[in-house]
Amino acid sequence: SFRNPGDSTRVLHSAQSHPNFYERYSYLFTDLSSSDFLAVLYDYPSADISQPIFHIGEKLRVLSDEGGWWRVHSLTTGRENYIPGKYVAKVYHGWLFEGLGREKAEELLQLPNTKVGSFMIRESETRKGLYSLSVRHREVKHYRIFRLPNNWYYISPRQTFQCLEDLVNHYSEVADGLCCVLTTPCLTPCTNNNSVMNQVPPVVMRNKNFNWRNIHRLEVSDYTESTLTAMDDSCLSYGLRESIASYLSLTEDGNASFASARKKKAQSLIYTGSKRKSALHLPPTCYED
Repeated sequence: SFRNPGDSTRVLHSAQSHPNFYERYSYLFTDLSSSDFLAVLYDYPSADISQPIFHIGEKLRVLSDEGGWWRVHSLTTGRENYIPGKYVAKVYHGWLFEGLGREKAEELLQLPNTKVGSFMIRESETRKGLYSLSVRHREVKHYRIFRLPNNWYYISPRQTFQCLEDLVNHYSEVADGLCCVLTTPCLTPCTNNNSVMNQVPPVVMRNKNFNWRNIHRLEVSDYTESTLTAMDDSCLSYGLRESIASYLSLTEDGNASFASARKKKAQSLIYTGSKRKSALHLPPTCYED
């Protein structure tokens, strides 16, 4: 298997320019079939011939390469059988799909039980040698991944990444101009939420002695232990109590230090850079493919 997914993504691009590439980096490719998988692109055999053995969207583990055919084990059903190479796509790192185009990417990302934010990276059809990021949202969105001369990658010019893995990690934490945050690679099974949905609703307790008028008359400076205890006894949630405390703090005219802190925080969200030179934080530019 790839010892380091980030390194493997980078060195793959050197294969064409270095004839002895696979000899020099053979340790990276010793266990490809056991660590990565194949994604079924079409039902096989087709339903008009016989009952399909493998269905679109199934994940297959490679047992052996039979020259144009794969002997595989289905990670979904546990079946072992043969399937033609043209019926599957190779998948690396769980999200890098090799051997499928835009239309098939959309079909896979719109399969049942695929949630918003599911994604894959594939070879671009419009720009040979480049990649595209396909993401499921209200509809499937496609973003062009550019490659710099130094083999760094970017979707938005302001943010570059040394490898595709770093790019995926970044957009898994923040959308940063994409339609949504990346959640799970395409074909990752969703967790079953039936147990949560079938749970008995929680019992809600209300304290009739709690008086909202007293909240409006509370002063921030009077937040003594007895005041906090009274709020705790009211059965208010922690989040609601924090919201009330924040609201009361905002309504205090004399709380200059709090207002100053809020102002600085607001500025930090809008401007970046040093005190001498502040730059307006503009939304990133992402190019759809």
